[in-house]
Amino acid sequence: MGNGYRKVNTNMYFKARKQAAEYDDRLSSREGASELIGVSESTLADYELGGTKVVPVDKVCLMAEYYHSPELKNWYCKNECPIGKDMPIATELKGIEGVVLKMLQEFSSDRMNDMLTRLIDIAQDGEVTEQEIGALKMTMNWASDMEMALSQFRLSAEKIMGERQ
Repeated sequence: MGNGYRKVNTNMYFKARKQAAEYDDRLSSREGASELIGVSESTLADYELGGTKVVPVDKVCLMAEYYHSPELKNWYCKNECPIGKDMPIATELKGIEGVVLKMLQEFSSDRMNDMLTRLIDIAQDGEVTEQEIGALKMTMNWASDMEMALSQFRLSAEKIMGERQ
């Protein structure tokens, strides 16, 4: 007899399947989901409970597709892929209104002009001096912020479009 306590599963694969089960009954059980993904129930349980160190990328792609959860691919790239770990990749869904406002902020004409002026100053003589390293780092940070804003927009747009199919 249990005491009513249930461990909350915070695994991305589990959460995505449970959210998808709201619109597709086949995904309400591991049995139904495992048939779609092409793995055994126990393998899917390993994915969802963290028993598998690294989930095969093709299975992540299938889960992202069937669950209408593009954030799974981004999460995988950011957390499992040794190359993607250092890339500015959005892994959490945010409301489209916040995403658009962030893009407007990152791509504002004043900010763009400031960064372009810095880049021109750095690049005009074909050499990067010690004095220009700080400006180059600032510009790289700004570029990473832009990449993150674009990644967040793409993730949100894919989610919205996927839910409307």
